[in-house]
Amino acid sequence: MLAATVRVTRDLDLAEECVQDAYAKALTAWPATGIPRNTGAWLTTTARRRALDLLRRQATAARALPLLVENSLDEAEPQRRTGGIADDRLRLVFVCCHPTLSRDAQVALTLRLLCGLSTAEVARAFLVGEPTMAARITRAKKKIAQARIPYRVPAPAELPGRVASVCEVVHLLFTTGHAAPTGTELIRRDLVERALDLARMLHTLLPGSADVAGLLALILLTDARRDARLDEHGQPVQLAEQNRGRWDHGAITEGVALARDALRARPPGRFALMAAIAAVHDEAESWDATDWREIVGLYDLLVDLWPSPVVALNRAVAVGFADGPAAGLAALDPLADERQLAGYGYLAAARAEFLARLGRIRDARAAYEGALRLTGNAAERAHLTRRLDELTE
Repeated sequence: MLAATVRVTRDLDLAEECVQDAYAKALTAWPATGIPRNTGAWLTTTARRRALDLLRRQATAARALPLLVENSLDEAEPQRRTGGIADDRLRLVFVCCHPTLSRDAQVALTLRLLCGLSTAEVARAFLVGEPTMAARITRAKKKIAQARIPYRVPAPAELPGRVASVCEVVHLLFTTGHAAPTGTELIRRDLVERALDLARMLHTLLPGSADVAGLLALILLTDARRDARLDEHGQPVQLAEQNRGRWDHGAITEGVALARDALRARPPGRFALMAAIAAVHDEAESWDATDWREIVGLYDLLVDLWPSPVVALNRAVAVGFADGPAAGLAALDPLADERQLAGYGYLAAARAEFLARLGRIRDARAAYEGALRLTGNAAERAHLTRRLDELTE
């Protein structure tokens, strides 16, 4: 809705206001007229009509369209340049990822405008206060206005310089949906499917890009397990316990082929390596048949290419399954002082799992309790609570 409305307003703030007005109108109209068959279309049409109404009240086009200005030729060009791709969400991704913005601003705008997170939720993701994040998002919008960034998919010559940022935010969109940080549901299917659509569009735009191929492969291989990740009560099912017959093997086949293409780049990029790790999991016949040595080796390459506390955490977990829980715990211990992981519940949860396997029940219970304090998703909290309840002295 927001992406479609921005096409009319050329102003991010005005578009958000019109979308909010559409929701408000629905709250008053639908109880009287009934819920329409296509609620999304109703809301989008209402938001766009509201935008047109507001724009008609403006004195001049120059005052009405101060942001994202492009002439009619520019409006038609993206479709011709991109083989017919004129998706509003993809346009909005490229606006959020414009190189005039800092990486933090790009990520914050993506979370706010594409993921639909509130300013407070974005602030929690960055571990800053809500007023600080609100100011950061406002500055980013003003910078877009001052730079007069066009609301379009860039020309082919511009794409290679923008692909890294766009891949990062599409991956962020996917991870936000794959394991929602807040709410009652573990999986936000709308965000997952939106990320998959955008990754496919990027692959159509840049079929020769190893980064894009790796990103699409990673999303396909990870999302292939979606139907097995929840039990009949909507509770998370760990990878070791998932019914692999419920995995999407068509997506796995497609993802493995893309991952192989991406790995041919030298050196391979981080999305290609992450896709390779996902492929090892997906191609294993069972949990016990998983080649953890290969996974640790791939994480070693990934840590060298993209040093990150979260990657180091994932590597430590792989070490624990390759060499035993004591080795995994030893690999986790140095991460306890990482500031970026201070509020990250998965570190405490990983420690709890290894401590429980070592028979250190009291320490495991304390670690699970710590993970619970740091987890905002209700489904994950229920899973951690169940694991905690299963531990007995």
